[in-house]
Amino acid sequence: MKNFYKSYILTVIFMLIGFLQLSAQAIVINAPEPADNPNLAGNSPWTAICAGSSGFNEYFVNITWAGTANAGNKFILELSDANGNFDSPTELATITDKNTDNDFDVSFSISTTTRGNGYKMRVRSTDPEKIGAESDAYNMYYMDVTTNLNISELGDGVPPGSVCSMDPITLQVDNIENPETYQYIWYKSGTLLTGETGHTLTVSESGMYSAFIDYGPVCTGSGNTDSNIVDVTIGGIGSGIAINTPTKTALCSGDTETLSIATTDVSWSYQWYKDGTAIPGAISTSYTINASNAGFEGDYAVEISGTGICTERSEAVTITNADAFTVTRENAENVVVLPSQSQVLSVSTTAVNPTYKWFRNGVEISGETSNSLSITQEGEYYAQVSQTGGSCAVTSKNSETTTAVLPDSFEIVLDYADSYTACETTNVVLEVKTVNAITTDGTSTDVTADLIDALTYQWKKNGTDIAGQNGKSISLASNSENGDYSVNASINSYSETSNTLTVQLLTSETVTISSTSTVYCSASDQVFITASLDLSSESFQWQLDGTTVSTTDETLIATGPGTYRLVLDKDGCDLISNEIVITTLDENLITLDPTGEIIIPEGTSKTVVATGGTAYSWMDPNNVEISTSDSATVTEPGIYTLIANIDNCEVVKQFEVSILDTFKVPNVITVNGDGINDQWIIPNSYSNKADVNVIIYNENGEEILNVFDYKNNWPQSSTAFTKQNMVFYYKIRNASEVLKQGTITVIR
Repeated sequence: MKNFYKSYILTVIFMLIGFLQLSAQAIVINAPEPADNPNLAGNSPWTAICAGSSGFNEYFVNITWAGTANAGNKFILELSDANGNFDSPTELATITDKNTDNDFDVSFSISTTTRGNGYKMRVRSTDPEKIGAESDAYNMYYMDVTTNLNISELGDGVPPGSVCSMDPITLQVDNIENPETYQYIWYKSGTLLTGETGHTLTVSESGMYSAFIDYGPVCTGSGNTDSNIVDVTIGGIGSGIAINTPTKTALCSGDTETLSIATTDVSWSYQWYKDGTAIPGAISTSYTINASNAGFEGDYAVEISGTGICTERSEAVTITNADAFTVTRENAENVVVLPSQSQVLSVSTTAVNPTYKWFRNGVEISGETSNSLSITQEGEYYAQVSQTGGSCAVTSKNSETTTAVLPDSFEIVLDYADSYTACETTNVVLEVKTVNAITTDGTSTDVTADLIDALTYQWKKNGTDIAGQNGKSISLASNSENGDYSVNASINSYSETSNTLTVQLLTSETVTISSTSTVYCSASDQVFITASLDLSSESFQWQLDGTTVSTTDETLIATGPGTYRLVLDKDGCDLISNEIVITTLDENLITLDPTGEIIIPEGTSKTVVATGGTAYSWMDPNNVEISTSDSATVTEPGIYTLIANIDNCEVVKQFEVSILDTFKVPNVITVNGDGINDQWIIPNSYSNKADVNVIIYNENGEEILNVFDYKNNWPQSSTAFTKQNMVFYYKIRNASEVLKQGTITVIR
């Protein structure tokens, strides 16, 4: 019944338009209504949109309208913002083929940012311009997240299960991208937390907390975003717990020390720990350490627990063995005693009031009683440390032994100071990078820091000394300096030669090439390529697409299309020019705008623009030049010619100009037999056209004429007109669209 009334109303509106001879601008667009999705079995019109679940995002609306739309009209389905505001609407669909269909369905999808409960839709037309009625407000959500949320305190994506804290904490959603762009629903122990919609929640009370994404009253249930539940306990003793400062932390054998907790409560439970492991039976407010027990040394802490408080553990107290002091060698196990240099050996200790003695090859070195020793001889060295203070007995310990050796030779290592690539780099610095001392057994020790500034240097090129080059580095800035470099380093009786580095610098010169053209007009055309410098004394190669084509021609005649370049040999390195790309002539490089036949109204003009050429000549239908720029203005019908040049090549293009027939379709004829306006005469662009269909309807919508190639001969008789003024309807169309439509009033 609803569709019957809809059809009836549309028919009445259509007839009113005809009888009143309304113009093509009269159009009424109703509010779009939800429609069935024909691609889903057993579906019904939607009441809300919950898109994104399993990738689904296809919905339909029904669009109805009345009146007359012009041939170029578009219907555009628009969506408001989440508050129903159309200030900046979103286009959901554009319909171009329904200008004669007053009742149709159209599909659409929503964007991934659509989330809200107040979205409205409307339809607007473009020709004539008309904005239709707005729809009701709908819930619309794109549910791009449809998996369980994770909430945590640390934001590391790991569900904590439970959290115990002395102070308020913050829970946060941490397993989706851009969580701040969504709204959420939070619960505490099953009770909704009103006003909490962000992706973070400050928790100051104990309880069971959870959250899920708010997709509105309709879509939320299908979102499946329920989070884990976090059991939060907020509470403690307020300031933490601590162990009272012990009398002493370094114990001698037989000593005892009792550790106690600073704050106690009869409702708490206690557990003492040593090195992080619970001590069996140590569950009181204090714990006594007996230094007579082996392994008593360690880190001691106490932990409290109880109802309504968080379990807490104190900072650890470190207890040491006063008898078990340490002696640590601070220098390397093996050292090299260098010429004219000394080495310093040193030790550190935890002993109380330590004293020191030094030994070489097992013999005490007289007068050396500090924790360091300067040596200039090879040998085996160690320090003896004695502890003389405190309550413990005097004890002594030896450090680890240091082996000092004299070098047998030195290794001098050269390297490039900066990044270097042969035949690409234009300047480079060579430097002594490393000095290694080599002992008789082949052991290598890096002594760069000790000797690099003490050595005397002499640089060599290709085995010959370079005058004045006596530093630890050498700077090279010209390809004329290319060669093999090394350095001799000496000190006292040692004289060593380094490794050799090869230097191939590219010249700082540049070479460019140019051509008489970059386009081949024909096979007989010649293009000349020249260099920016004199090639008579150079060794060079002309290359085409990377292959050598000449090594003797100072000016190259291009032999075909491709990429050309010049390669010069500069002291063993290639100096490469710019590249020139030569192509065969492509007439499509010359383009005209507009293209095809140009139709202009009589008495007007049209400017045609050409692109792609280097010079132009425009000729009118009488072969008279009308322009030499990249454009020409045409006013008369006929065949125009453009002669365009691409460098030295010539391209000819022609186009036709026609005059537009501006004769309009009449909407009134008088069939009174006077020979004037007795027949319906339409413009030549529609009449006598085999591909144009002319249809005429009577006031009842019945076809009375349906022909192609209309000969401007209707009506052929006036006998069929029974009334003084009769109104008929017409459509002029081709195979794809309605070209013109309207009414014809026949006056007798």
